[in-house]
Amino acid sequence: MLNLIIELSKYLLLIIILLYTFESFWVFRYEDDYDKRSIMRKQLLLIAFLDFIAFLVIFLKTQELKVIYLFGALLLYYLAVQVLYRIFYKNASILLLNHMCMLLSIGFIMIARLDIDSALRQFLILAASTVIAIMIPVMIKKMQFLKKWTWFYAAAGLALLLVVLVFGADVNGAKLNIDLGFFVFQPSEFVKIIFVFFAASRLYKKKATFKDHVITTAVAAAFVLVLVLSRDLGSAVIFFITYVVMLYVATKKPVYLLAGLGSGCGAAVIAYFLFSHVKQRVVAWRDPFSVYQTSGYQIVQGLFAIGTGGWFGMGLCQGSPEMIPFVKQDYMFAAICEELGGLFAICMILICMSMFLLVVNISLKIKKRFYKLISLGLGVEYGFQVFLAIGGVTKFIPMTGITLPLVSYGGSSVLSTIVLIAIIQGLYILREDEDDEFEKQREKK
Repeated sequence: MLNLIIELSKYLLLIIILLYTFESFWVFRYEDDYDKRSIMRKQLLLIAFLDFIAFLVIFLKTQELKVIYLFGALLLYYLAVQVLYRIFYKNASILLLNHMCMLLSIGFIMIARLDIDSALRQFLILAASTVIAIMIPVMIKKMQFLKKWTWFYAAAGLALLLVVLVFGADVNGAKLNIDLGFFVFQPSEFVKIIFVFFAASRLYKKKATFKDHVITTAVAAAFVLVLVLSRDLGSAVIFFITYVVMLYVATKKPVYLLAGLGSGCGAAVIAYFLFSHVKQRVVAWRDPFSVYQTSGYQIVQGLFAIGTGGWFGMGLCQGSPEMIPFVKQDYMFAAICEELGGLFAICMILICMSMFLLVVNISLKIKKRFYKLISLGLGVEYGFQVFLAIGGVTKFIPMTGITLPLVSYGGSSVLSTIVLIAIIQGLYILREDEDDEFEKQREKK
C-alpha cells in the first residue's frame, strides 16, 4: 500500500508543479489586478497541496513526528509571510513572494527526506531571516542616503572577506566559513549584496569619468582577488560576472564588456595552472570516470542519480541521494531529479527563470539609476548562481560548490537570499510608487 501511495504521489507532485509553473507565466496575460490575485491565490493552494502530499509520504516512510511538526511550521510561516506583506506592503510583488515560498517548499521537502534534523535547523534560520528581512523594504524606501555609503560598502565587504582568508575554516580545499560555535557563517554570501551596493553607488552617476571607472574596477578586482586567494572560486566568478554586466549597462560601452569577458577567460586559464584545486575540478569535469575514486566520485554519483530518476523520478524516499557526498549543500538538484524526476526539475528551473525575469523587469522599469543598477546586480547574482549550481551538477560546467538558492541546505545561503528578495521587494514597491505618482500627475494635468 505504501509503495502505491509513493508511486501516485510523484505524479500528483508533478501535476501540481506543472500547474504552478504554467500559472507563473500565464498571469502576465492579465491586466486586471483581480484576475492576477485570483491566480496567485491558486498558487498558494498549490504550494500547500505540494507540501501536504510530500510530507505525508515522508512521514509514512520514516514515522518521524518531526516531519509533521515541520509541515505545520512551514504552513504557518507561509501564511504569516503572505499576511504581513499584504498588511505592511500593499504594493509588494505577490508573485515574487509565491516563488520564494515554492522554492523553499521544494528545498524543505528534499532536506527533510535526507535529514529531518537539518531541515528543522534550516527552518529556525529561515524564521530568523524573515524577521530581519520584513523590515528591509521600508528601509529601502526611506533610506535615501544609501547611495552615499560607497566606501563603507567597499571597506566592510573587503574586511569580511579578509577575515575569512586569515581565519576561515578549510572546506574541501577552500576557505569559506567562519565557525562561531553556534552558527557557521559564510561571509561571501552577504558580501555579494554589499558588493552590488558598492558597484551601484559608483556607477549610477552619468558624469562618471574613465578614471572613476578605473578606480571602481580596481576595487572590484580586489574583491575577486581575495576570493581567489581563499579559493572560493564560485563566489569569485559570480562577483566578476555581476560587475562586468553592471559596468556595461551603466556605461553602454561594448568595449568594457569585451574587455571584461576577455580578462575573465585569461584569469580562468591562469587559475588552472596556478591552483591544483582548479585543475582537479577541470579534470573531474572532463572525464569524471578517470578519477572516480577521488575528485570524480561526487560528479559520477550525481550523474547516476539524474539518470536513474528519468522524467518522472523514483518517488520520494525511493532513491539513494545520500550516496552523493555533500548532497544537501551541492547536489540538491541531482537528488530532486532522482526522486521527483526530470520534468519536476525543469519546472523548478522555469520558476527560477521567472524569478530572474521579475527582477530584470523591475530594473528596466524603475527610473532612478542607483536602484536600477542594484536590481540588475542582484538579479544577475541570483540568476548566475542558479546557473552555476545546476550547470555544475549536470556536468555542463566544472563544479563550483555553489548552493542552489532557497533549495540547498545552508544557513548563510538562506539568510542572504531572503535578504536579497526583501531588497528586491523594496525596489518593486519603489517602482509601483513611481507609477502611482506618475498617474496622479497625469490626472492633475
